[in-house]
Amino acid sequence: MENLLKRYPELSSCKEAIENARELIISTYKNGGKVLVCGNGGSAADSEHIVGELMKGFLSKRTVTDERLPEHLRQKLQGALPAISLPSQTAVLSAFINDCDPEMLYAQLVYGYARDNDLVIGLSTSGNSKNIVNALEVAKCVGAKTLAMTGEKESKLSAFCDVTIKVPETETYKIQELHLPVYHYLCAAVEKEIFCE
Repeated sequence: MENLLKRYPELSSCKEAIENARELIISTYKNGGKVLVCGNGGSAADSEHIVGELMKGFLSKRTVTDERLPEHLRQKLQGALPAISLPSQTAVLSAFINDCDPEMLYAQLVYGYARDNDLVIGLSTSGNSKNIVNALEVAKCVGAKTLAMTGEKESKLSAFCDVTIKVPETETYKIQELHLPVYHYLCAAVEKEIFCE
């Protein structure tokens, strides 16, 4: 955390939320859960980025010791933290948008995937994107935990999520510029806790 705040001192205003998010993600994995991530536009790309850091080595190699696998496979794999980027589900998303309700597209996937020990992360610069709000509301209903990353304004997501990281910006691209170092920090901290200690 110290290095993050040294590089991005403006994030000091959301230090406690970032620490709470770290503990929430670690708890999810230690309890056998998975992480689902969703966002729109640039935040959809951030969803993919987050999942990429969780599903393979980020700062560490993550040696695989799973005895179910022969040695030649273990040597070529890395330990994974189970995560799914909901924006990458193109076929089902486009079908649902066409046949049902675009504002419920991520909610449908959360309803299908999320279980009690899981965590759903929603990225919304306004904190009010209807499809993200609906997805996290469904997550709460089915017993999953919720984490939102938004800008500094109070929002629909900040009103009900378990943790909301409100970075201190109000303009979309500036919010997204601060989301990146936050989720990089979170991915690195979770990796260190799960694989390196």
